[in-house]
Amino acid sequence: MKPYTRADRVGGLLQAALFDIMLKSIKDPRLEQVTITNVKMTNDLKLARVYFATPGNPEDAAAGFKKAHGFIKKNLARELDLRYMPELRFLYDESIDYADHMDTVLKQLKKENGTDPRSTDKE
Repeated sequence: MKPYTRADRVGGLLQAALFDIMLKSIKDPRLEQVTITNVKMTNDLKLARVYFATPGNPEDAAAGFKKAHGFIKKNLARELDLRYMPELRFLYDESIDYADHMDTVLKQLKKENGTDPRSTDKE
């Protein structure tokens, strides 16, 4: 059995092509600092969930993606040689916010207890 499915490989190709398109072709200021964090494809390759992170307002970036959706899809279809161009859904990646929250909680615990709760050393 292959370690990666076709959906994983196509998702990786989509992510690389999206990065290239966003870097060179998109001029929307709402998408300037957006990072594509992951692309998850359905097994039938009909839908691509594109996860993004931004230091700015996620709603602004989502609006920028909505406006540029046709342009992005057309350029992806031109760059990738796929039989069927998947539908793109742009979703904000909340994992970075969650990681920041957990880091804050751990720092607060360390401050309250005077020890690092992540350390594995036993005294």
